[in-house]
Amino acid sequence: MERETQTYFFPDDGRIPNHPDFPLVVYQNALKDTGLAERIVTRHGWSNSWSGSVFPYHHYHSNTHEVLIALRREAVIQFGGEKGAAIPFKSGDAVVIPAGVGHKKLSSSPDFTVLGAYPGGVQYDMKTGKPNEREEAVKQIKQAALPANDPITGKREPLLEIWVK
Repeated sequence: MERETQTYFFPDDGRIPNHPDFPLVVYQNALKDTGLAERIVTRHGWSNSWSGSVFPYHHYHSNTHEVLIALRREAVIQFGGEKGAAIPFKSGDAVVIPAGVGHKKLSSSPDFTVLGAYPGGVQYDMKTGKPNEREEAVKQIKQAALPANDPITGKREPLLEIWVK
């Protein structure tokens, strides 16, 4: 199957700020061999990786972007807050989540597993949309550094071609 990308832009919903400029980028069929996922993203400059599931509540990272790669099975992940999009996510798919974009697992198979990583290995923060975290989070979202490379291709495209116009 050929890799396909889709983009989704989410406006600030009052609770989850989302990113003011960058869309979510979904890569369907990103990797044929998910066993190589960590090696691939690390080689492309994305590290501080972890594997597990996605939290079942809305959260976001204000200080960094994030890549998620579905390693095993499938899930439906909601991006962009309560009014966002519910996107099917299956083994081999990937998504680059801009700083500030909310995400939560709506449903999954019992052994659904993802790999998460961050450009330059940034130590990510965890925000849940509480009013007292918003002002600082909005500032940090705008300051989150652009990654040097696309985590899947290791090149400028497609991620930076989409984000930098």
